[in-house]
Amino acid sequence: MLEKTRGIFLHAIKYSETSLIAAIYTEAYGRQSFMINGVRSKNSTVKASAFQPLYLLDLELYYRAGHDIQRLKNARIAYPYSSIPFDIRKSSQVFFLAEILFKCLREEEPNPELFDFIFHSLNFLDLTESGVSNFHIWFLFKLTRFLGISPSQDNLQISNFFDMQSALFVSHEPMHNQFTDKHATVLFSRLFDVDFSSLETLDYSHRERNIVLEKLLEFYKIHFDNLGEIKSLAVLKEVLR
Repeated sequence: MLEKTRGIFLHAIKYSETSLIAAIYTEAYGRQSFMINGVRSKNSTVKASAFQPLYLLDLELYYRAGHDIQRLKNARIAYPYSSIPFDIRKSSQVFFLAEILFKCLREEEPNPELFDFIFHSLNFLDLTESGVSNFHIWFLFKLTRFLGISPSQDNLQISNFFDMQSALFVSHEPMHNQFTDKHATVLFSRLFDVDFSSLETLDYSHRERNIVLEKLLEFYKIHFDNLGEIKSLAVLKEVLR
């Protein structure tokens, strides 16, 4: 039966000269893989231009529970970005976040709250001109809540270190080396109080941004074994100098 849902495009691999296998995070079914036949042919009703990193899509599909690859009838851009494709600061962050999400979002179960967070965050990035350079850091930090690895705020005000293994703020230096020092802990803790409306107040310097991003990625790698090398990171750092 033909069904409709919204989706967020994550990644695709070439299957043939005209076809793709696409990973899409859907509102109704979580992460799914889709065979998209003939997408590169002139007569295709599904346009290849819709499959760009983190494009927001309206999907028509034939869903079959338990199947590794689903059939996609149609995909249309649900929200045409007005600035992301043309602003290198924004587009480089979107490429980076698409790579992170592709590796972290594995559940084939619906999570409407997570879907809405990603969807509305991307809309916000497209529309805002304030706080753009730190959006990816804010996004990764807020995403931890939906991934089940959110840092606890307990002891935040009296702690000098953030233990990345336990996701706890602690007063004494942990016995292992996976923690933030006092300076990085202060920078990291500022993220708790920032939302859409106050993102512009997150005025990290270039050096501070790199410190927080490095520790956030280390935190993710502790909790997601498959994260590995982030290929888009070097370009992101170069753009946001």
